[in-house]
Amino acid sequence: MATTIHEPPRLERRPPAGVGNSGLRGMVPAGGLPRTAQKYAPPPASTGIWVILAAIGMTFAALTSALVVRKGGATDWHHFTLPSILYLNTLILLASSVTLEVSRKRVAAFMAAGSAGLENPAPWLYATLGLGLAFVAGQYVAWHQLKTQGLYLATNPSSSFFYVFTAAHALHLVGGLGGLVRVIAKLNSASLRRATLDATSRYWHFMDVLWVYLLLLLWMKL
Repeated sequence: MATTIHEPPRLERRPPAGVGNSGLRGMVPAGGLPRTAQKYAPPPASTGIWVILAAIGMTFAALTSALVVRKGGATDWHHFTLPSILYLNTLILLASSVTLEVSRKRVAAFMAAGSAGLENPAPWLYATLGLGLAFVAGQYVAWHQLKTQGLYLATNPSSSFFYVFTAAHALHLVGGLGGLVRVIAKLNSASLRRATLDATSRYWHFMDVLWVYLLLLLWMKL
């Protein structure tokens, strides 16, 4: 007697509740083909520079608070005239922001045109770098002028805050000079990215605005 062997029924595996087109909320469309959802993400240089600027801003805000509190309860606070070269330094730093902005626009056009028929904008970056170095040199002259008046870091609280504020700003500006050197090197090697230039420009302009704020603060409080 012939025995008929029936094929076992096929069991259809269903995804658990909540998984599928409705559970994944459109990650897998009805056609079954995966869909890539691309969202805009700012370049790491752009994100990082805002974090750095926020940290620098909080640092100088803390120093400002310390100055106000120390002066409010001080009996040994001595006022003195700020070195006149600081005002020249301010003009130098403002001029460096202008040359940097000009260079940023020229670099953007230079990169967009593929350097065809356009003058290399590196001289404007070199001008910004030179003005930055002149500012740092001017700060050194200002410290020397104070020393000739007998005002040192530990002479009195007012002179201490002057040295701390100006030295901290100069150190951060030196970091901006390093960024400019990096931008120039990448431009000369044709590997400069727009995000790198923009981040360096934001940092430099922030140093400019910060210095104007510090000069006004020192002029009013010292």
